[in-house]
Amino acid sequence: MPNVTIYTTPTCTYCHMAKDYFKEHNIAYEEKDVAVDISAQEAMIEKSGQMGVPVIDVGGEIVIGFDRTRLEALLGIQ
Repeated sequence: MPNVTIYTTPTCTYCHMAKDYFKEHNIAYEEKDVAVDISAQEAMIEKSGQMGVPVIDVGGEIVIGFDRTRLEALLGIQ
């Protein structure tokens, strides 16, 4: 299983949806709150080229937003 990192803010609805999706499928993930963690915010912008959340890093593959189809493909979820 690839490492999963999700860049979030506390008020982001799609961030909550993505985290719920990971929990539902027993996907371990690391969460980085870019509202308070400036170094995480800089890393997210460097990886994605944008400031919108969620940005999800799945083993080095960057997913912008909660793209269920792309996450299923990257994580092997059927």
